[in-house]
Amino acid sequence: MEDDSVAPVPNPRVQQSLFEVMREKSDEATREKALGVLLAEIEKEEMGPYYEFLLADEAIARRVPRKDEMLASIKQKNDTELTRLQNAENQAETSEGEVELHTVLKQRALYLAQIGDKDAALAAIQVALEKATGLGSKIDLCLLKIRLGLFYGDTDLTLESIAQASELIEKGGDWDRRNRLTAYRAVYAASVRDFATSSKLCLEALSTFTATELMEYEDFIKLTVLMGMVTLSRRDLKKMMESPEVLQTIEQLPHLGTYSSSLYNSEYAAFFRALAEVEQVYLLPSRVLAPHTQYYVREMRIIAFAQLLESYRSVALDNMAAAFGVTADYIDRELSRFISAGRLAAVIDKVDGVIENRRPDAKNAQYSRIIKEGDVLLNSLQKLSRTAL
Repeated sequence: MEDDSVAPVPNPRVQQSLFEVMREKSDEATREKALGVLLAEIEKEEMGPYYEFLLADEAIARRVPRKDEMLASIKQKNDTELTRLQNAENQAETSEGEVELHTVLKQRALYLAQIGDKDAALAAIQVALEKATGLGSKIDLCLLKIRLGLFYGDTDLTLESIAQASELIEKGGDWDRRNRLTAYRAVYAASVRDFATSSKLCLEALSTFTATELMEYEDFIKLTVLMGMVTLSRRDLKKMMESPEVLQTIEQLPHLGTYSSSLYNSEYAAFFRALAEVEQVYLLPSRVLAPHTQYYVREMRIIAFAQLLESYRSVALDNMAAAFGVTADYIDRELSRFISAGRLAAVIDKVDGVIENRRPDAKNAQYSRIIKEGDVLLNSLQKLSRTAL
């Protein structure tokens, strides 16, 4: 039987399905399929409080039907299980030891989290934490709190619980729990658009990923590739692409292989096509990444433009447009926007139809940095000398 400390509680499929049901750009077939999964998971997980929570929201209630018979059946199961747990708690308090009492309290916290009663679950987790005797059990409860925070999109709860779990793990948490926390932190960082941190943590957890209670292994590979593409240097990107974990999975993930290899191999037209597919297949349908889709796609276009420009002192607009498989007008508009925003070090010569690279070379950049730092040091010394006088 699966250890309850790593059960998928609360079930992440529920919130992802709800996201697909509510997403405006979901087609009717996708929405109907997601609704079927949502209702099936609510019934399976006995999520009476969560179902009532959804139906209380008018916008959600317009797309998620109320099934009174199903709700009544679920609530009866909730009452029966909670009564059983309360009786077990009473018995543990009167005739059993601390270990048995903590086991019941932990089961109660897990069940309340499973059925979607967030406030009651957090209160039960706190009681279980106070009665916990082992460090491992305390970490498990903190990981449950992180999952609750991620499930409900509660940033404050997630951050607080990550800090609490990190502190406990530093006191002696085992390897498995430490690795799970790394994966949790990677997902949280992606959800708040800290892509660099997410990429670093994904790569740390990649070879030893076990946090399937949070997401499937294949989904973690997707996240690792997507985060790596937008943050890693070309050399580190190649390492990621050649890692055994990515190599054995990426062929099963449409478009991601072309997406990563085309950028690395400077096949920009193929990259632009793959980026469009990635946007539709992986970014927009993702509850975690959808809010950041526009930002992500823009950053990837900048990375591709910068990579091409780095290879030349100047390049003709027509040639660059041909390389990306787009029109010269499109390249002109895009580069003008990124140059004016300070994201690309280049200028456009509209008369000759040429883009000139203005990125300083490494020696000039180092020289400029030394001069700047020297000026700061001299100013500080002058202030100190005046103070001494």
